[in-house]
Amino acid sequence: MRHAANLLFALLFAASLAVPAAQAETPRVPTSRAEIGLSFAPVVAQTAPAIVNVYAEKTVQQRRNPLMDDPFFRRFFGGPGGPGGPGFSTPNERVQRSLGSGVIVGAAGIVVTNNHVIDGADEIRVSLADKREFEAEIMLRDPRTDLAVLRLNAKGQSFPAATLGSSDDLAVGDIVLAIGNPFGVGQTVTQGIVSALARTQVGISDYQFFIQTDAAINPGNSGGALVDGAGRVVGINTAIFSRSGGSQGIGFAIPADMVRVVLQSAMSGGKAVRRPWLGARLQKVTPDIADGLDLPRPVGALVQSVSPGSPAAKAGLKTGDLIVGVEGLEVDDPDAFGYRFATRPLGGEAKVKIIRQKREMALAIALEAAPETTPRDEITVTGRTPLTGATVVNLSPAVAEELRTVDLDKGVVVTAVAEGTPADATNLKPGDVILEVNGETISDTGDLARATRQPSRVWRITVQRGGRKVTAMLPG
Repeated sequence: MRHAANLLFALLFAASLAVPAAQAETPRVPTSRAEIGLSFAPVVAQTAPAIVNVYAEKTVQQRRNPLMDDPFFRRFFGGPGGPGGPGFSTPNERVQRSLGSGVIVGAAGIVVTNNHVIDGADEIRVSLADKREFEAEIMLRDPRTDLAVLRLNAKGQSFPAATLGSSDDLAVGDIVLAIGNPFGVGQTVTQGIVSALARTQVGISDYQFFIQTDAAINPGNSGGALVDGAGRVVGINTAIFSRSGGSQGIGFAIPADMVRVVLQSAMSGGKAVRRPWLGARLQKVTPDIADGLDLPRPVGALVQSVSPGSPAAKAGLKTGDLIVGVEGLEVDDPDAFGYRFATRPLGGEAKVKIIRQKREMALAIALEAAPETTPRDEITVTGRTPLTGATVVNLSPAVAEELRTVDLDKGVVVTAVAEGTPADATNLKPGDVILEVNGETISDTGDLARATRQPSRVWRITVQRGGRKVTAMLPG
């Protein structure tokens, strides 16, 4: 009898649970206009006035067509003496125009955009959402992050400014809006989600730690805003992955925390972004390295070398240490560490978590800028040499940090190579360190100037690139 009563109670209890479950599955009809009219319009209204169009123009030299020396061809194809008449642009020059977007982040007319939008521009104009247009000047360019800060030439005027949020507050799946000027059609808003965070294998800039989104981003969106549900700018749209040139649902934005670092440097009057200097070379942990270190998975940044006297050396970091965290945040690879360390403010210390011989340790690394221990003494190589057209400076920790090259006590590093010069034909690249010329050790730019002053039928040049030394024999 008791068994039957227990069975009856169990059936009644199960039935009581089934009723709410069935009710929960019933579709609910919206009960108000507010529920029907769910919209992102308030977020757009708050942010859109601060999103601008950026127009950049630059004049580039192009190779002269020898046919243009003939008055007959000039008459029919333009140029001085042709249909263009006096004042017609020289046929050796061409005007390039680029279109991008930007975000006003300061009421005095401070605009953040992508460096590639304004790179090399002779003239920059900014158009606001209310149709006003202003000329702009460059306050700071940072090619390493592909960011630039502009100032509108409109003294005494106040502008609507967007609020910078924290990209660390984002989570995969959060709804975001992309606002910009795709294809020059005018201000456009697209909506999507955060598809991924901390993307490091993108290859866009030195600091790779991007927000990935499926909000449509197209050409012209570069420099525009990625906005969260509270109307805060959490990223600057910078690139897309596309096989067609249009949006395919994979866009990347520079995190707002990195934008803030560049903006602070610009507002302080700096000509370059000052970031903390580690003074150590790091490498990615491969599955084989993880097995050798007895790690459960390939994660972290392995210390390859430590520069004497650097903050890393002073803190006790050693070759073979595995960095796995910064200030309580995990580090998956060297790019992730580079971002986390670079976005820490100068001054004070950063707590870095490492694994040394299977033991976890914490080190306090000073947040100091790389010092310029040697004057740069910039020169451009001239004369009949394979290095002609290369601009070089003396190495120092500051220069090595800027160029992401090897950190040597002495040496000469290439900072630029003019197009069409012998150095360009030699395939010399910015970041290459020139070690020897015709058997002479090159310790500074003065040594290089002397070594290239004497003519030679054959040049023997030793260069270090990416940790590897290469010696080449080149004709004079």
